Amino acid sequence: MLRITVEESPAEEKWILQGQLTGDFASELRANWRVSLDRCSNRSRVVDLNDVTVIDRSGEEILLEMIYQRARFVATGIYTRHLLKELQARIKTDCRADQS
Repeated sequence: MLRITVEESPAEEKWILQGQLTGDFASELRANWRVSLDRCSNRSRVVDLNDVTVIDRSGEEILLEMIYQRARFVATGIYTRHLLKELQARIKTDCRADQS
């Protein structure tokens, strides 16, 4: 199960995720994220991952999308912080490959 809470202000959206960022739950997050982008693309977005317990490949993919779309992340867990660093490094590698 994944609980998604979005706190909105005129300048920012804060996404608080709790539970498992896996499979169908990751797909649900992706759908909600895209609706938010379509509705108001100029807001900054902060994603709080402190209460996420599991992230699988599909969860990593939506996090990558969020990174590409300039989301900022809040994460205190060692694994989650490490995963975010790996995903951000992957984006940098992809960007360098695109420039070649």
